[in-house]
Amino acid sequence: MNMDVGTGNKAKRMAWVKRVLREIQPGARVLDAGAGELLYKPFCAHLEYVSQDFSKYEGQGDGVGLQTEKWDSAQVDIISDITAIPEPAASFDAVMCIEVIEHLPDPLAALHELTRLLKSGGTLIITAPFCALTHFSPFFYFTGFSVNFYEYWLAKMGYEIKELDYNGSYFEYLAQELRRLPSVGDKYASIHPSWFEKKAMSYVLRFIDRLKRSDKGSRELLAYGLQVRAIKL
Repeated sequence: MNMDVGTGNKAKRMAWVKRVLREIQPGARVLDAGAGELLYKPFCAHLEYVSQDFSKYEGQGDGVGLQTEKWDSAQVDIISDITAIPEPAASFDAVMCIEVIEHLPDPLAALHELTRLLKSGGTLIITAPFCALTHFSPFFYFTGFSVNFYEYWLAKMGYEIKELDYNGSYFEYLAQELRRLPSVGDKYASIHPSWFEKKAMSYVLRFIDRLKRSDKGSRELLAYGLQVRAIKL
């Protein structure tokens, strides 16, 4: 039985981003908006990579929710607000914005700015949570984005969606949060699970894994996130 259920969130997203970037023509100029620690730069060796970030988050945040403790965006090329990036219109062949828009007070203004920077026929690459816990606070404004958000707003902004993929499912999300329960219980209730409770959680994970393997579309209800590739018309 596959007992890694609920552990694939980041790996699945990374694999998707890597594959989509690999398909972009070599030499294309790509903007990584909200690049942070340049996690995706290694996937862009065949591209002209430019990074942007506001560079105000340093890992500690306001101490609320999930924080990283350390965060270093010193290597970012452009330091600016994502809604006012100092680059000419239509100056990029591709723009990616990975796990960023939930951290923006006005994600639509950001999408309009990224659209301004993208050439006609260029590729917009976005991932964001479908549902998320509080993280990187105080720079956390939205708990997630649905399929309908992308279908409505990207059409309004003149895009044709080529891929709109789910990362995970309801069952995988439940497993992820069940695995997180001991640390959350320790932090917020100062309670550690007993041996029996740990054993019970392992049995529940087995059940969730069985449900996942027979899943017939629970992702429409809940998932880790959505992954979008769209072309500017």
